[in-house]
Amino acid sequence: MPQNKFQRTFIVGCGCTAFIKPRGQRTTEDMGLEAGTKALLDAGITYDAVQTAFVGYCYGDSTSGQRALYGLGMTGIPITNVNNNCSTGSTALFHANNAVKSGLVDCALALGFERMAAGSLGTNFPDRPPPTILFNKRTIDLERTLASGTNFGPGAPRMFGNAGQEYMDKFGAEVKHLAMIAAKNHAHSVNNPYSQFRNGWTVEQVLQAPKITAQLTKFMCSPTSDGAACCIVASEDFVHAHGLENQSIEIVAQGLETDDPAAYDTESAMEVAGYGMSKRCADKVFKDAGFADGEGRDLVGVVELHDCFSANELITYPALGLCALDEAHKMVERGDNTYGGKYVVNPSGGLEAKGHPLGATGLGMHFYITMQLRNLAGPMQAPGLFDILDKRGKFGLVHNIGIGGAVVVSLLRRPEFYKAGGIDGQARLGYNHAQECRPVTLADVDKVKSKKSSKFVLQHAKL
Repeated sequence: MPQNKFQRTFIVGCGCTAFIKPRGQRTTEDMGLEAGTKALLDAGITYDAVQTAFVGYCYGDSTSGQRALYGLGMTGIPITNVNNNCSTGSTALFHANNAVKSGLVDCALALGFERMAAGSLGTNFPDRPPPTILFNKRTIDLERTLASGTNFGPGAPRMFGNAGQEYMDKFGAEVKHLAMIAAKNHAHSVNNPYSQFRNGWTVEQVLQAPKITAQLTKFMCSPTSDGAACCIVASEDFVHAHGLENQSIEIVAQGLETDDPAAYDTESAMEVAGYGMSKRCADKVFKDAGFADGEGRDLVGVVELHDCFSANELITYPALGLCALDEAHKMVERGDNTYGGKYVVNPSGGLEAKGHPLGATGLGMHFYITMQLRNLAGPMQAPGLFDILDKRGKFGLVHNIGIGGAVVVSLLRRPEFYKAGGIDGQARLGYNHAQECRPVTLADVDKVKSKKSSKFVLQHAKL
């Protein structure tokens, strides 16, 4: 279908749980129910308005999505379960967005959650080789090309550490730049009530933390986490019909890209870790938004990107076009990745500090950017987003990657009809859920559940 035949799409509601240490304290269905209830309250609709749903998770049995959403209703809508490694949450949103964009539905829900095990990522299927095995083999093989030589540590940090090492070898960055990125994210996280860690580690503390790989210390690595997040996507007709002009944020462009042969067939640890995949996806998204090659980045004001490890944040700056390829570490030195600089990158604290429940991560990123573009993020708010002549303000950019591989990039912005004020999500929830993290109650669920809901299911909810 030609691009101009698609419907415009908008995030009209979103919700998030706290991201917590993986200690088995909460079930995925209860975390999913909390995030979904908050999103529906935010949007001012009931589950009856949702026409299709996509639910993302990596560590759970089949139909876990139905189990979570049945607490909101059993309406018979299509529910599709999604697994795309660390980009799972944004992949669920990508499909929800496409369902609305194509005109198949006017309202779609994307939910993501994870209940993880403590420690480094592993497989639940030890009787077979993991699908990422060739990526692991290739990055280890390429260590012969790196100044650090043979690396050590678990598979994921080793892979991204190698990517960071390639960048350092080629362009003169140092481990201190990785520490500066991590410390920046931990400082941002202090202001985020949803974050797993709010310690505010300094550069020195980051450098002194235990070594995980030759390049990365513990505080440069995202932790495993439990949590959930939800976004509701709707058409422009739906926005106007429900009076949501005061909070809807447009998904101006969004893309999902997978690997090309360069991931394996070039002598590049950065390519193994998804640098090229991220670059292609970002370039396509900006093109779809109407920008010429390389343009549009100056209109971005706030970014949530996939800092699973600080090395990945470093190489993602140029991949997204935020700086030239050889300028990423200089961007760090200038402070152009934090408040007072050109961009505010990961005002939430990023994965390194706020946590990384795989299925929820990407949807959480969109939650944070949506709240930024509503100008509701409080201490996390990026300054100057609306200090331009265009009343729509600057763009918010989201980047969510998973090895294996897939990456989702989204470009969000206020629409031209946006008008703050009146009854909005804050009024419906009773507080600003961008700045406060509160639990939901069964009374909250009652406000948004479908007319077709099961008392038996809700009797088992533990909120």
